[in-house]
Amino acid sequence: MKDLPLLALQRAASPGPGEQPWLLLLMHGVGSNEKDLFGLAPYVPPRFHVLSLRAPYAMPMAGPDSHGWFAFSVDAQGRRHIDEAQARQARALLLTTLQEAQTRLGVGPARSVLGGFSQGGIMALTTLLTQPALARAAMVWHGRLLPEALHEQAAQAQFTGKSLWVSHGVDDNVIPLSSAQAIRTHVQELPLELSYHEYPGYHELRPEELAASMQWLQALE
Repeated sequence: MKDLPLLALQRAASPGPGEQPWLLLLMHGVGSNEKDLFGLAPYVPPRFHVLSLRAPYAMPMAGPDSHGWFAFSVDAQGRRHIDEAQARQARALLLTTLQEAQTRLGVGPARSVLGGFSQGGIMALTTLLTQPALARAAMVWHGRLLPEALHEQAAQAQFTGKSLWVSHGVDDNVIPLSSAQAIRTHVQELPLELSYHEYPGYHELRPEELAASMQWLQALE
């Protein structure tokens, strides 16, 4: 799909008889690009339009064609510090991209899902928490809460009817399992449907994790 605020690769939906098309926006992790998660498109249920997005900030130090959603650093105590201005701008670009894609494809928020891995998962989660009216659900692989954005979280009543998938590797060596558990604790206060899973492995999307998350997608109504 051309001329969106964020560059995207697209796989068109092919819904079955009587089905309405849905929309899935996928967001990659730090140092990758739109081609990464687009490789998952064959596994996504066919009723979904798939848009795999490129993050807005180039990261030449990470290699050619490397991008991120916002810069961050980790201090000696393991605390992460983000570029908040970049994070806000990235969310604004994501929201505009989502709304333009919804308009062009004729798919409303009730059939739109945000998904991502690692920093892309952070983006998906943060967007659902701050702008729940714009999506039906979020799918978070190996992500974490973004404390800097929690003051923008929507009122609890706006999460009624929303769904959230969270999965993580028990030995994740980039974003620790405790980060996923913190998401679980946080959203248990909200009236949304949480599907939480822990898998053997590291900072990687394992086949059984992918298969289960695609089944969850297919079951959304």
